Amino acid sequence: MKIAIIGAGNLGLSIAKGILNSNGATTMFLTKRNVESLQPYEKYGIVTTSTNNREAVEKSDILIFAVQPGHFVKILEEVKDLITDKHVIISTITGFSIEKIESIIGADNYIIRAMPNTAISVGKSMTCICCNQKGTKRVDLALAIFNRMGHSMQIPEDQMQAATVICASGIAFWMRLIRATTQGAIQLGFDAKEAQELAMYTCNGAASLLIESESHPEKEIDRVTTPKGCTISGLNEMEHQGLSSSLIRGIVTSFEKISDIKKNQPN
Repeated sequence: MKIAIIGAGNLGLSIAKGILNSNGATTMFLTKRNVESLQPYEKYGIVTTSTNNREAVEKSDILIFAVQPGHFVKILEEVKDLITDKHVIISTITGFSIEKIESIIGADNYIIRAMPNTAISVGKSMTCICCNQKGTKRVDLALAIFNRMGHSMQIPEDQMQAATVICASGIAFWMRLIRATTQGAIQLGFDAKEAQELAMYTCNGAASLLIESESHPEKEIDRVTTPKGCTISGLNEMEHQGLSSSLIRGIVTSFEKISDIKKNQPN
């Protein structure tokens, strides 16, 4: 695949690493206003670093845009005359709708939105993907690209805000739960380093159990709870203190906030 990543900042470079480390490209352009920080990527023989977005578009088939939202319109205007039927446009820009992209480059293009989270930097992103009508013919390609950096799922565009809360904000929610478990372990006598190691590897194991066994959380909970045991006692106390309720309310509040932000954005 001939890939261009327009806007090789933190997210763009994380995507580039995932693709390069899995041999997912035949050529790759990385563009940025200051390319000095991109020079280490030239060790991959297939990578070209450049400030020239037009050249990157001309010489690539898959265009992944990872620029700041305020720069996206200008960049699309700059390259739209070069976009042909060979190009697949993948936008990672939060809150920038497919309709708005179509209004700039036209609806007769393969347009896909992808919303990865920060775990993409370690190849563990949960990425949600949606597309326009024409993009349905290339969405499997986008899913394959992001599956190299974790797991991806196709959803309707009207669920992208909710997915932002569950997957992107969700990283912070899970970090806070891991932090709380760490603090509990410290109170039980472990030092801080040991406590965090215990918490994060247990969290990783819980997720892996569900992924690999395709099981349900309650089924796995049943496996480790015994009558009058310590696990059920702890779980019940957490629920009495509102663990599940607080988490759900936090998710809903986060969604309400992102909906307000979206509502107040200029068209």
